[in-house]
Amino acid sequence: MMLLTLLCSILLNTTTPQETKVDTLPSKSSHIGAQVSVLPGTAISVDRYQKTWMKKHYNMAIDARLNYRSLPKDSDHFAEDYHYPTLSVGMRYHFNHGVTMHKDKADWPGIIETDFDSQMGNIVSVYGAFSRPLLRKNRWEIDYTIIAGTGYSHRKYDKQSQIYNEMIGARWLIFFGLETSLSYQFSKDFAIQAGLTFYHHSNGAINRPNKGCNVVAPQIGVSYRPYQEETTVEKIRRHPFKPFIYWNVSPGIGLRTLFEEWQITQYSLPQDDPDHHTDQFKTYITYSLQADMMYRYARRWASGIGIDLFYGDYYKRAQELNERYDHTEKLSPWSLGICVKHEVFYHRLSLAMSAGYYLHRKMGELARQQEKSYYERIGINYVIPGLGGIKIGAHVKAHLTKADLTELVISVPIVKDRRLLSSNW
Repeated sequence: MMLLTLLCSILLNTTTPQETKVDTLPSKSSHIGAQVSVLPGTAISVDRYQKTWMKKHYNMAIDARLNYRSLPKDSDHFAEDYHYPTLSVGMRYHFNHGVTMHKDKADWPGIIETDFDSQMGNIVSVYGAFSRPLLRKNRWEIDYTIIAGTGYSHRKYDKQSQIYNEMIGARWLIFFGLETSLSYQFSKDFAIQAGLTFYHHSNGAINRPNKGCNVVAPQIGVSYRPYQEETTVEKIRRHPFKPFIYWNVSPGIGLRTLFEEWQITQYSLPQDDPDHHTDQFKTYITYSLQADMMYRYARRWASGIGIDLFYGDYYKRAQELNERYDHTEKLSPWSLGICVKHEVFYHRLSLAMSAGYYLHRKMGELARQQEKSYYERIGINYVIPGLGGIKIGAHVKAHLTKADLTELVISVPIVKDRRLLSSNW
């Protein structure tokens, strides 16, 4: 999660090289395009633990998306700032049966080894995407794409046929991806492209197991781009922007399961216990409050610092689990952190990222074995029309890529002149 946050921040702050093609407007223009592609991929192991039981890594995906691009005639200031990006909705089908898992008794003493492997189930994902050009020159284009959506898996962990599948523990999943590609416009309306993709499926700690599936894949495709000539322009118009400082107060409510409960049911319970290798875990409610001071220094970007307050009633259960292992430290439901924040805007949508450090957190020794003293957050927000800039968002909090919780956040901006907000939607 930290890596994804840093990559997003770097990519979205990249300045685009100036294009060289003269801005000539075709007689007929269209905002709508399409793309189809194939992605022969490899599932990657993120740590030594996963390497011991993930045996085969190969998968394949097919992707189709419908694209929209603003045109110079639209006078869209955001589109001009981003050098006419492409917004997409798409669907991707992942053929995952080539990803297999098995725990060998030699590596896992004490387990009862089965005579079969667990296979990942196929996943269908729907998503939204934002593609920004880094270079448009003559017939060539280099761009990057950020993808976010949801997926549905045909298989998940269970104690019978999917006992080794620690990657996917729920049917409904969070889907996130990063792409970079090079394309060549071989005719007025059509292009071919090739690139590299990373994507991730997991359940955001709402269920267990939640190792997640991370895939790296080359991508090859063809796209229909009737707008390409019109948006390959010589000069991008710049529009004035007045920077301003504002405050954000953001309460949140989230869901999570406990990794400690997963560990106990996997490795500590006797095999005749009904909860041994269970796939049923209690979901706990979490609460948070963020208070931030942000500086909107460009139409696209704002950065700042903040204080994060967390409350987790699950600390009572964590106390019981720690005492089971003779850890008698008194736990607290409250956690406090300080963080740096960055938010990227496109009209009413925004991508929020933050990295924080705990000033106070006492969730026990078992949690410390999995967590770090720092944390990350990433999420997508939407400004609700008619509510003075109030945003609703879905965020994931993590510790070094390991999801801690998924939450719904309401963000209330406080600014001296509210017209500064409304003028930038």
